[in-house]
Amino acid sequence: MRVLLVKTSSLGDLIHTFPALTDASKALPGIRFNWLVEEAFAEVPGWHPAVDEVITVSLRRWRKAWAKAFKSGELTEFRKVLKRRRYDLILDAQGLFKSAAFAWLADGPRAGLDRRSARESLASFFYHRRYAVARGQHAITRTRQLFAQALGYALPDGDVDYGLHFSTARDAGRKRLVLLHGTTWPSKHWPEPYWAELAHLAHADGFEVGLPWGDPDDRLRAERIIKAAGCGELLPRQGLTELAAQLARADGVVGVDSGLAHLVAAVGTPAITLYGPTRTELTGALGPHQRNLAAEFACAPCMQRECTYKEPSPVAPACFAGLDPRQVYTALQAQIAGAAA
Repeated sequence: MRVLLVKTSSLGDLIHTFPALTDASKALPGIRFNWLVEEAFAEVPGWHPAVDEVITVSLRRWRKAWAKAFKSGELTEFRKVLKRRRYDLILDAQGLFKSAAFAWLADGPRAGLDRRSARESLASFFYHRRYAVARGQHAITRTRQLFAQALGYALPDGDVDYGLHFSTARDAGRKRLVLLHGTTWPSKHWPEPYWAELAHLAHADGFEVGLPWGDPDDRLRAERIIKAAGCGELLPRQGLTELAAQLARADGVVGVDSGLAHLVAAVGTPAITLYGPTRTELTGALGPHQRNLAAEFACAPCMQRECTYKEPSPVAPACFAGLDPRQVYTALQAQIAGAAA
């Protein structure tokens, strides 16, 4: 059976799809997937052994210059690639108008969430088969349920299995901690002074502390944290596959709500993920050695990109005041010890 999976972005959403691929592979031996994904994440689907081919779409780039994309033949070639084979099933696991439109361009029966379950109800009109999946559940659970219904198998019990296989070999005599300080929403950022204190605590405990970065703002933040802490290493800019391998080899990770935090959970590294404005029950990082710490604050989780709290606070965003570095480091130590036991 050959399935075209449509899930174009973001990194966290892609990682949330891996357990469903593992379920399908175990339930239906021989099933294989092609995966349609945004070009920026082209390397990610291939991490899962059930994915044979990755097809990229350049929507983010095309939006900036539709005429150029049309004249260059990119749009025509993209449609040809989608049409070059007939699929046994085209499964839109994103539930957006754009993802449903991409599914419609391909050849084969189309399936996805019904209008009450999809993030954008109009998406459901593009499908031949529509499935109800209750809202209010974790994103991983919803995706697993959609796959099970669309492909006709019973949802398995047991722990989530991402199906990823990165080496976890570590250098003897070295302890390495990675701080994932970057995220998209301003309201998700843990205060920089807290990062600096955490780095100092870990360094005093014998850890080498690394800070990755992905864009100039990330790099500047990392440099400020290192300077304030008086320790830490600015890691070289890396591709996602290289970074995933490095995270798998780390002894521990602390991060905020971001795609990289979900990647850490997927590779099984002991980790603490910090949540302020977002809800752990819907998108919390899930993994065998993962613990989510959620802010306990009057307006948390607010689900707002920008913090609107106006009262005096020792830190910003204010909801993180209760998640201090010593608490976080103690929790991380417990995760690392539990993984080693």
